[in-house]
Amino acid sequence: MSFILKPVDIVESITPEDFKKNYLKTKRPLVIKGLTKDWPAREKWTTEYLKEIGGELEVPLYDNSKADPSKPINAATAHMKFGDYLDLIKREPTELRIFFFNLFKKVPSLINDIKIPKDLMGGFIESMPAMFFGGSNSVTFLHYDIDLPHIFHTHFGGRKHIVLFDNKWKDRLYCLPNATYALEDYQVDNPDFEKFPALKGIEGYEVFLEHGDTLFMPTGMWHWMKYLDGSFSLSLRAWDQSITRKVASVWSLFTHGAIDSLIKMTFKEKYANWREKKAVKIAERALAKGRP
Repeated sequence: MSFILKPVDIVESITPEDFKKNYLKTKRPLVIKGLTKDWPAREKWTTEYLKEIGGELEVPLYDNSKADPSKPINAATAHMKFGDYLDLIKREPTELRIFFFNLFKKVPSLINDIKIPKDLMGGFIESMPAMFFGGSNSVTFLHYDIDLPHIFHTHFGGRKHIVLFDNKWKDRLYCLPNATYALEDYQVDNPDFEKFPALKGIEGYEVFLEHGDTLFMPTGMWHWMKYLDGSFSLSLRAWDQSITRKVASVWSLFTHGAIDSLIKMTFKEKYANWREKKAVKIAERALAKGRP
C-alpha cells in the first residue's frame, strides 16, 4: 500500500454557482484550464519579457536541501540577478527556485496582464500576487500556507507536478510541531513506506499543470510541487469568508510564525531534533489509532 492519489477535477470553465457549491464549500481542489484565456499574461509572460522588465533585480534563491536548523524557515541559499536566473532555468536543470516573489511591487503595470476571478469568490488579497519560479528538478517541500488562504495557482511556460492532501492528514504526514510543513526526510514522489509507515494509505490528489492552467487549492490544503520544466507560477490568495477561519488564520500566523521562529532561533539544532522526533511519535500514534 502507498499513497492513494486520485486526479483533480478538470474543467474548461465553471459557473460561480457550481464553483461555490462543489469546490469552495466542500474544500475540494479544481483545475480550470480556461480561466486565463482572456489574460494578456497567457501569451505575454515569457522569460524574455520578464527579463526585459525586471532582469536587473537581485533575487534570493532556494534549493531542495533540508532546512538549516540554525536559520529561519525559507532562508535563501544564494542570490542572483533575475535575468541570469531566467536564463539558467531555460538552459539547464537546476534545483534553484524563487519563492514568493512579488514582482508586481517592482513593476506595477503587470497587474493589467491578469484578471482576478472575483466572479468566483470574494476576499482576494490584491496586494499580494506572488510569483514562484523553478528549474526542472526543483521541488517545493510539502507544506500548507501559514495564513490559511484559498489559492488560485496559475502555471506558465512548462509543466508542474503537484500532489495535494487534505489538512485532516496533518499528523500522518509527519507535520513538525509548531510548523506548517512536514518532516523533510521523505520524498513525496517516492516515499520510503517502511521507514515512514504512517504515510501508507493516506489519500490525496495528483495533478500535472500545463501552461495557462489554474489550480484552485482550498484553505489549509497541503501541497508538494515539482517543476518538470524550467517555468513559473502565479498565486492569487483569498481569505475564507467565515469568521472562524479568519481567526484560525491569525492564530496560525502567531503560533507557526512568530512563536516558532523565536523558539527556533533560541534553541536551534536542539529544537529541530526534538520536533523531528515528536513528529514521528505523533504520526505513529495516529497510525496506530487508525485515524487521519
